[in-house]
Amino acid sequence: MQIKAEEISRIIRQEISDFDKQMDVKEVGTIVAVGDGIARIHGLERVMAGELIYFPGDVVGMVLNLEEDSVGAVILGEYQHLREGDEVRRSKRIMEVPVGEAVVGRVLDAVGAPRDGKGPIAATQFNPIERIAPGVVDRMPVKEPLQTGIKSIDAMIPIGRGQRELIIGDRQIGKTAIAIDTILNQKDTGVYCIYVAIGQKQSTVSRVIKILTDHGAMEYTTVVIASASEPASMLYIAPYTGCAVGEWFRDNGKHCLVIYDDLSKHAAAYREVSLLLRRPPGREAFPGDIFYLHSRLLERAAKYNDKFGGGSLTALPIIETQAGDISAYIPTNVISITDGQIYLEPDLFYSGFRPAINAGLSVSRVGGNAQIKAMKKLVGIMRFDLASYRDLVAFTKFGSELDQATQKQLARGERLSELLKQEQYQPRPVEKQILAIFAGTKGYLDPLPLEMVQPFEIEMYKYFDINHKDIQAEILKTGDVSDDLMKRITGAMDKFLAKFMKDNKLEMPEQKGKESKPA
Repeated sequence: MQIKAEEISRIIRQEISDFDKQMDVKEVGTIVAVGDGIARIHGLERVMAGELIYFPGDVVGMVLNLEEDSVGAVILGEYQHLREGDEVRRSKRIMEVPVGEAVVGRVLDAVGAPRDGKGPIAATQFNPIERIAPGVVDRMPVKEPLQTGIKSIDAMIPIGRGQRELIIGDRQIGKTAIAIDTILNQKDTGVYCIYVAIGQKQSTVSRVIKILTDHGAMEYTTVVIASASEPASMLYIAPYTGCAVGEWFRDNGKHCLVIYDDLSKHAAAYREVSLLLRRPPGREAFPGDIFYLHSRLLERAAKYNDKFGGGSLTALPIIETQAGDISAYIPTNVISITDGQIYLEPDLFYSGFRPAINAGLSVSRVGGNAQIKAMKKLVGIMRFDLASYRDLVAFTKFGSELDQATQKQLARGERLSELLKQEQYQPRPVEKQILAIFAGTKGYLDPLPLEMVQPFEIEMYKYFDINHKDIQAEILKTGDVSDDLMKRITGAMDKFLAKFMKDNKLEMPEQKGKESKPA
């Protein structure tokens, strides 16, 4: 067979012309060791910290440790099928999750995948889970109220949009209940809510989702879940995923509330991951950057100025204490980062005072800036009455005989304390809270037996809803109680008290509506 040079050159020219110049370059590494949700990988020389990497079987991971001869990564998902020698590929992108209107009403896992059986999420935008917090110049002071619907919080520990307010207390005394009530109270306010469940039982999270669904709150809420049965790596990234989803609303001029339930389990999960990655342990075996873990998360809560759209992200982190010890390592860390704390006390809870908020240890560092004028006017009187009551209760333990003025102050304090009790999942609108505090501070509860305070409150709301909707509408519209409005409220309250006393066959007092005055 004769070889023709022309034919060979023609074939070579054709092959060169058909050659695809675009080469598919993949940076790959090899698993050196794998176990406990951690993989050590050799060969990924140019990989970035926090970068997403692909393992066999559609499993993803995130790079945390960059060492001289290997890379340490957490595996986000099942890892039992992974073996030493398996190939690992770079993605060249930071960990991202779907954001936008498409995630509202959905239940996601820590990597942003749907967990509610409603099909894939039709998101067109993605946010990285780790972002730098807004700078000082880009922010506005916290002065726009975010109403929780809980009288004792909105009156004495007000929360503003863009604030970070810690909810702290022992287990099973109502921390999650406060968070859920706050979500329920955001209905028709334009505030989107994100509930991040970290390390909780799936049955507990299922119950929370059912409550939100039954009250119509899932229409504006996203739930991010990393349950107790999932690897520590999923618990570690869950709050950052929730924050990334919330930041989309903030960046687009909307308002968002994100709840981290709870950061104690988050810190424990990060400790587990860090120890498995052979990072040096510090106090209580936590790694040295445990403070940075929470500060870089909570600093992302902010109220933007008008130049950036005026959106806000408000954070309510939850911390679980052991035997009421708020001076432990993680509680003190988070207290120092946040703008105040709501402390729940076991003794109050078990004595029937719910929500069991200790007004002495609870504080909002934003203060009255996050309250409407009407609330500010009335709360000063209530604070004085409650402080006097607490002092007198301590004094009366010595068994001293009490004069009439002291007895009146004790009676007023008892009734105000009773007024601050509130049923679960029944948040009160701010205009109704103002009516209740008005009744308490102006002496309308003083002639009532203690057990009639809550029935009085419920009947009062009904009475004002039927007969005086204009009063509530004006409070809501102006945010203030003018002298004229004060007279109208007083007249309406006088009529209602007379009706209530008559209906319940109680003796009408000679004097009513007297405001307590500081001594």
